Formats: sequence, C-alpha cells, structure tokens
Amino acid sequence: MERIELDEAMLQGQAEIWRYMYSFVDSMALKSAVQLRIADIIHSNGGPVTLSQIASRLNGGLTSPDITTLARILRLLIRRKIFTVHHPSDGGDLLYDLTHSSRWLLHDSEQTLAPMVLMENHPWQMAPWHYFSQCVNEGGVAFKKAHGCEIWDLASRNPDFNKVFNNGLACTSKVVTSVILSGYKQGFNSIGSLVDVGGGTGGLISEIVKAYPQIKCVNFDLPHVISTAPTYNGVSHIGGDMFHDAIPNADAIIMKVLP
Repeated sequence: MERIELDEAMLQGQAEIWRYMYSFVDSMALKSAVQLRIADIIHSNGGPVTLSQIASRLNGGLTSPDITTLARILRLLIRRKIFTVHHPSDGGDLLYDLTHSSRWLLHDSEQTLAPMVLMENHPWQMAPWHYFSQCVNEGGVAFKKAHGCEIWDLASRNPDFNKVFNNGLACTSKVVTSVILSGYKQGFNSIGSLVDVGGGTGGLISEIVKAYPQIKCVNFDLPHVISTAPTYNGVSHIGGDMFHDAIPNADAIIMKVLP
C-alpha cells in the first residue's frame, strides 16, 4: 500500500514538473490572441462568431490564415477561461465569445491590458529571465546581462522598445486612475500643485487635472520618455532623472507602481 502511495506521489510530482515546464505556453497563447486581435474581432461582431468568421477578419482579411493553428490557440484559451465557446442546438459551427477576462484584451477599450500583454511577453522583456541562474552565481542585473545595458538605457537608445514599454505602463495607469480619483477626493481638493514622479507619458496626471483643473500639474520622467508624451491641458512635462536631478517643487508628489 505504501509503495502504491509513493508511486502515485512521484507520478503527481512528475506531472507538476511538466505543468511548470510548459506554463510559458499560456502567456504565448495570450500574446498571440492580442496580436491577432481575436477579442476585437468578436467584439466588433456584437456577439458570438464562428472560427471561419474570425479567420476571415484576421489581418483585415488580406491573408489566408491557418485555421487549424487558430483553433488550437482558441482551444487552450477557452480552457483557461479567456474565451468561451457555445455549441449550437442545431448542430451548426461552434460559436466563440468573450469573457470578462478577454474584454481586457480589447485594443480600443478605455481600460485595456493589451499593451501590457505585448510588453511583458516581448522578446526584449523575456530575455532577462534566462539569466536568473547566472545572476545567482555572479550577481548583477538580469536585464543588463541579457542586453548589455539597463532597461532605461535600452529605452533611450531603441525607439521601438521605448514605445512598447511606455504603452504597457500607460495602460496600467488608466486601470488605476479611476480608483485613485474616487478614493482620494478630499486629498486632491487641498492640493494646489502636484508632480507625478516617474509619470511616463502623463496618462495618470492628465486625468487628475481633468477632474481637478485648479491643480498645477507636472509630469516628471526621463527625457526619452517625456519626448514621446502627448500635450495635455494643464500638464507641464519636465525631463530628468529622479535619482540625480532635482524633482520639481510642488505641494505633493504622486508615484504609481514603479518597475
């Protein structure tokens, strides 16, 4: 009996290792869904769609996609409850639909995590994970070992990475902004000036000044970030390094989650 229990425990342990070994597949499938705009296709239809309907709208209908591969991606994401599938009572084609999770993958939604999915799963961001054991043996920063420079330096040198990185952080600002504005009403009423340190392209502080136009707002971040920031009414963009340069004077400082 003990032998049987030991064998079952070892088999379960093996299954766990296999599961962790292939856990990257989930994030890659999620990234693929965002790149293919599957959630947007379903949403634009106004309701459930068939696999062939999704395929016909990929890349604007300009290519002939591999439907078998598309079906495999959807099957995995359905199992992970990112999408859902319906079996028509008339025996027709399967119908795919959104869930509360996949609504966060809509590109044009006011609140979306699509840019963050693309940023976190980009090869530039994934490469440092392969250097963790080297960091243990030698010390140092994984990102620098992977790319030869710090993350901020790469962003300043590489416009494409800068865009991907800034877009990812900007979408998270939109997610938390409404919570901040609703939960800190009395605090904002008493502020005459505010500086967002590490404010990215200014998404958070631009929403604050919309709600509280009496506040003089400053968005402070690295010069290469500020250079891509849109113009917002009531917001001044100032470039600098918070670790080496003087932070602009204000009644209060706000700092969102910093990577």
